[in-house]
Formats: sequence, C-alpha cells, structure tokens
Amino acid sequence: MDQEQKWIRAIQRRGSRRAAEELVDAYYDEIYRFACRQTGDREDAMDLTQNIFLAVLRALSSYDRRRAGFRTWLYRIAANKAVDARRRAGPATVPIDELDLPAAEDFAMAVQDRELLERIESYVSGLDPGIQAVFRLHLYGEKSFPEIAAILDQSESAVKSQYYRLLGRLRKEFDPNG
Repeated sequence: MDQEQKWIRAIQRRGSRRAAEELVDAYYDEIYRFACRQTGDREDAMDLTQNIFLAVLRALSSYDRRRAGFRTWLYRIAANKAVDARRRAGPATVPIDELDLPAAEDFAMAVQDRELLERIESYVSGLDPGIQAVFRLHLYGEKSFPEIAAILDQSESAVKSQYYRLLGRLRKEFDPNG
C-alpha cells in the first residue's frame, strides 16, 4: 500500500489529523495552481484551495479507491468547487494599480484580450456545470481528455464532444469574423 492510501486509511479509520495534514501537503501546491488559474487572484485561490480541501476531508469517508484513484476523485471535487466559486463570484475585477501592464503598443490588445476572457468566462459560467467542469479542467487544470473523462466519470468521446461543441459555441458567440 502506498503512502497516500495509508494516509487515507488513517483519516477514514481514526480521523488522524496528522495524516490529513500530510495528504493536504502532498497535493496543496498542485491544487493551489489549479485554483490560481481559475481565479486569477492569489487570495481567492487560497480561499478556493481551502474550500476544496475542506470538502475533500469531509467527504473522505465516502472515498472508494476501487471507483477512482485519489487524484481523480480530488479533481472531481476541485472542479465542482471551482464551478461553484465562479458562479458566486461573477466577473473578476483587478484594481488598475495592481495590473501588470504591457508596453504601450501592446496595451490595447491586452485590454481587448482581458475583456474577451471576462466575457467568455461570464458566458461559460452560465452553462451546465458539467460543461463548465470539462472547460475548466482542460483549460485551467491542463488535464487531458482521458484524465477529464476519469475525473468526471464519463467516456472520453463524451468529454471531447462536450469540449468541441463548447468551442464551436464560443467561436460563434465571440469570433468577430465568424
């Protein structure tokens, strides 16, 4: 049995605080990076990361490694929490003095890109949570289609179909040349 499974077992059987800390430490940086890509803000990412791990530890008693690997199960919870957080937060705003502004010639393009990203995020946030999860895991979690399929307990072809259908909708909605 690997170390991860020992920690999980200790948490499930004895409620071991030390094992919970070890498990969180093992995945914290990875989940924080995922949360950062979701929120674009360090404090919001820390809050989201904390919410993800609280949910994981609360639900750990129902985790069954025969159904999914721990990382897969963890990302399923993380994706759902990211969708929930995005739904509550709405579009992100950053004070102008905190922006990392590009050179003057690139400024207009950067503003347009940021505005477009915010519009796309707003659009995607209004869609079915399952489609949002596919989008977020692929774009922000940098997960492959097979990984997303495992995380969401769907076939790879269903995940690809949802993702490419969404891309088509985004192109139709946001491409000025389309």
